[in-house]
Amino acid sequence: MLVIPSSSTTTRSTLNSRSSLSVEKPNDILISPNGVFAAGFHPVGDNAFVLAIWFAKSSSPTVVWTANRDQPVNGKASKLSLLKYGNLILTDGGQNTIWSTPTTTSAAMVQLALLNTGNLVLNSSKSSILWQSFDSPTDTLLPLQMFTRYTTLVSSRSQTNQSSGFYKLFFDNNNLLSLLYNGPKVSSIYWPDPWRMPWDSGRTTFNSSKIAILDTSGYFVSSDFVKFKSADLGLGIQRRLTLDLDGNPRLYSLDEKTGNWTVTWQAMVDPCRVHGICGPNSICSYGSGSGRGCSCLPGHKIKNESDWSYGCELEHNLPDNDRRASFVVVDHMELYGYEYNVAQNSTLESCKEMCLQTLMCKGFLFKFESGVYNCYAKSQLLNGKHSLNLIGTLYVKLNVSKKSGFFSSNAVPVKEMKLNCSSLGKNTIQLDRVYKTNDGNKFLNFLVWFACAIGAVEMLCILLISFLVFRKPNNSGPETQGYFLAATTFKNFTYVEMKRATRGFSEEIGRGGHGVVYKGILPDHRVAAIKRLNEANEGEAEFLAEVSTIGRLNHMNLIEMWGYCAEGKHRLLVYEYMEHGSLDKNLCSNKLDYDKRFNIVVGIAKGLAYLHEECLEWVLHCDVKPQNILLDTNYQPKVADFGLSKLLNRGGGQNSSFSKIRGTRGYMAPEWVVNLPITSKVDVYSYGIVVLEMITGRSPTGVRDAVEGEEVEGCERLETWVRKKMNGSEALWIEEIIDPVMMGGCESSKIENLVRVAVQCVEADTDARPTMREVVEMLLGHDSHDTA
Repeated sequence: MLVIPSSSTTTRSTLNSRSSLSVEKPNDILISPNGVFAAGFHPVGDNAFVLAIWFAKSSSPTVVWTANRDQPVNGKASKLSLLKYGNLILTDGGQNTIWSTPTTTSAAMVQLALLNTGNLVLNSSKSSILWQSFDSPTDTLLPLQMFTRYTTLVSSRSQTNQSSGFYKLFFDNNNLLSLLYNGPKVSSIYWPDPWRMPWDSGRTTFNSSKIAILDTSGYFVSSDFVKFKSADLGLGIQRRLTLDLDGNPRLYSLDEKTGNWTVTWQAMVDPCRVHGICGPNSICSYGSGSGRGCSCLPGHKIKNESDWSYGCELEHNLPDNDRRASFVVVDHMELYGYEYNVAQNSTLESCKEMCLQTLMCKGFLFKFESGVYNCYAKSQLLNGKHSLNLIGTLYVKLNVSKKSGFFSSNAVPVKEMKLNCSSLGKNTIQLDRVYKTNDGNKFLNFLVWFACAIGAVEMLCILLISFLVFRKPNNSGPETQGYFLAATTFKNFTYVEMKRATRGFSEEIGRGGHGVVYKGILPDHRVAAIKRLNEANEGEAEFLAEVSTIGRLNHMNLIEMWGYCAEGKHRLLVYEYMEHGSLDKNLCSNKLDYDKRFNIVVGIAKGLAYLHEECLEWVLHCDVKPQNILLDTNYQPKVADFGLSKLLNRGGGQNSSFSKIRGTRGYMAPEWVVNLPITSKVDVYSYGIVVLEMITGRSPTGVRDAVEGEEVEGCERLETWVRKKMNGSEALWIEEIIDPVMMGGCESSKIENLVRVAVQCVEADTDARPTMREVVEMLLGHDSHDTA
């Protein structure tokens, strides 16, 4: 049966093929059968969203996986779509594909399911897993999620920035489960302790499986002998192992009564063991009562007051002619790595002299070890740690003024510095988004529109007066009149400009019987669709008809023409560029749900009604088909290609003076063939065929994409096939004809009305067909009634 959504949110754990999740619908999410996990769009900033999986039962959404953490999508028109061939795609604002699964299948059905484990799985009807989120974790490992040589955990950048951070958990080349600091300039392993041999840390390198897992009871085991267990070991508790933004992996357990998380294990008790935690030229200190703190080395200042990962920089940069090197002393220090020289059994004076002789030296660590003093000269001051039980003394090399004669032989106390959290908002980088709501001054907008309207009226008056004054009825033929109208209305481009705009007509975006359409960039940087007509006489006649016709038209559902080129044999038309291309291409891409299709149906009807009844001269399009319906950024339709149109004198009921049959097979009304008078009802017929094609997803001359096992007549017309289905089972005929993309996204009564309007439009008797104005009224009237 056709699924009819209720007003309340419908809980679902699966997404079927040809369906999608929309960022604009907060309740458009997947919920695991046990209600623990949810998947959908999660906000990460101002108008920025990621496709994510999160714990639904925690006090605030706790994200455990994201697909596009480093490239959030727009809060408008972005979608996650499951295409019929098995690939899952995430589009930003309905345009660019931000993320997709490298999957394809010939199976009859694919389904995306959120399991009770928190695993988002893409299955096929052949019972095979095409893709799963467990294979590509972000910063979190869930119970029963295998951690292998092909997976990594990467920390978040900060509490307010969920993009990839500097810390990474992975299996290294020695088969060891390791933690890496991968900073902007340097990187280093900090777990297991890099100065120890692996077996001294209880590890083994003699394994080739590179695999680890956290079970449901809270026990973790790895192939290199890393083993630990949760403090609340046992079944029935929701857990997660997360590589936190400070580079320390922690195991969390959820208290479902309060929704709060408790740390039940962590890799390092002392957070200062994490490399890069306070940035370069800084000191990390840790106390059981005060927690971790950061401070700058003497002579340095914090670089970013809201983020310690940037570290510290010199307070003063002196000119070469007014500086000399000196040292400031800090006791109880340790700095790991970046020694360019190690002098064993050294004196303090020799160590200073060695550091003063090279610009590479930023300072040195002087330590008493095994009965002697050792000197560790540093090329960078990184991974600084301060603790009273450390025996090293750090000598920081500074350039000081010759006049001041500054020199500190006494140890400088370490002073912890706090971040200025009030500056977070000032330093936050807002993500630029393509689609923005227009919340400008309404009064100003009214004045702008009013001025434009006055200008348009004045332009029409000028054009009318010019036409009456300058036309020469006795000497000017239709060609001259057509060129004159074009010259007074549009920009006349040269052929060289057109060739340059299209880069030598290199990017083809459409093709028809009378010419080819190319994408181009005009001199004023506007993107345009440039139609290059054939050089035959037929193409030239179409050029004159289209220019003179479009010159009289102005409607939101009709394509806008910006200019033309008439140079020698060259005939070109310059249109506005439609981002989503033709309706024909979109029908095959599974991007159009019921709401989009209904809006397109109404928009086409309004455009044709304007042509038939409202514009200065009545116009027949004569070739209404999906290829001639273009869609803009918001999927609003615009009727295009008037090269086959025929003008009717206002008040003339019919016109049969067409010299030949016009239109496209499958969309042409019967009167073209049986030589009946051609009226506006030919467009009504073609429109009805287009609507049936949009509803069914099937071609007008034969059934396309037939359901497996269904017997189809090879030459059966679309309207005939629909009528047969309507005469069948009253309860099932809608399900039998509807495009699967629209299944579950609309009420059956709306679809039934749409089908009946379309069928009435394709009646063989022209008098039985409604006018396009009546079609608009029937569509909007029924929709308003349902809404009420």
